[in-house]
Amino acid sequence: MAEIATGNKDEALDILQDAMFKLAEKYADRDTKEWGPLFTTILQSRIKDWYRLNQVRNRFRSWFSSKDEEYEDPIQQAEDELARTPEQLLQADRRIDELDEALHNLPLRQQQAFLLRTWEGYSVEETATAMKCSAGSVKTHYSRAVHNLRDKLDEHW
Repeated sequence: MAEIATGNKDEALDILQDAMFKLAEKYADRDTKEWGPLFTTILQSRIKDWYRLNQVRNRFRSWFSSKDEEYEDPIQQAEDELARTPEQLLQADRRIDELDEALHNLPLRQQQAFLLRTWEGYSVEETATAMKCSAGSVKTHYSRAVHNLRDKLDEHW
């Protein structure tokens, strides 16, 4: 979730690590069943903080380009055990890229609701607790996210 929200793996790992430290520091004495929603709440707060900080940073760094240097990933260089054709691989890559782009283009609250409900498997109530909003808001954000994704990805998914 953090990587999709930030668009940067290193930033996401920093956010994730900070959220883990805060969970251990503040809530180690809580029941382990509460840790999932608590962690998600902390993570969502850290993501929001990152957005705020980046807005300030971007005001002053707008003249810099943020192109990451390309490197070869050894996992990408490994032989495909499923022996898919290059066309199938290209099509799968395009689908994943389109999904990734569609997720990045969702408004933050829709993105959070979708990821918590669909990928994390949280209930409406757990998601509402994590997002610090009502269950009705979660349902609305989730519904809008699904409709947006269906509109953008209908032909491929």
